Amino acid sequence: MLARLRADDQTAWSRLVRLYGPLIRFWAGRQGVSGADADDVTQEVFRAVAAGLANFRRDRPGDTFRGWLRGITRFVLLRHAEQAAKNPLAAGGTAALQGMQSVPDAADNDQDDPPEEVGALFRRGLELVKGEFEPKTWQVFWEHTVEGRSVADVAAAHGLSPAAVRQAKYRVLQRLRTEFGGLVE
Repeated sequence: MLARLRADDQTAWSRLVRLYGPLIRFWAGRQGVSGADADDVTQEVFRAVAAGLANFRRDRPGDTFRGWLRGITRFVLLRHAEQAAKNPLAAGGTAALQGMQSVPDAADNDQDDPPEEVGALFRRGLELVKGEFEPKTWQVFWEHTVEGRSVADVAAAHGLSPAAVRQAKYRVLQRLRTEFGGLVE
């Protein structure tokens, strides 16, 4: 997918936006940016990704696309905050105090993403490749891999051999890796 993005394949860009847009909005929300402002931040992040994609590298252990994207998002959020500071909205009273107290500590922003956000990222990736599989293959994969049912139980429920269940899992996960490579890490 990375090669297709670099070649400006619009389908690949659309898939990337569907995959990562919600996570970028989540990161923006953690910084108190929501609604139309979060949409603007998301658009700016993808604009910066398009401009800098040729510079993305995974040279060191631990380098990930998600980490690179998070860095871009932080930079865009900083610019957004600077712009907002130039045009502050007057606020006061109890609501303003509660709003200030609800802002997360800066140290919290460096923690890994919550498991539910990472899980949602993988689920969006799966949804993007789901249509490429026969319904039965997908169902067998889902029951075993996502729902955690044993190979033997899924095989018996669908009249398949255990090897066929493992093959379905392998095929779907391989397609996910082929499509998104290191983009969902």
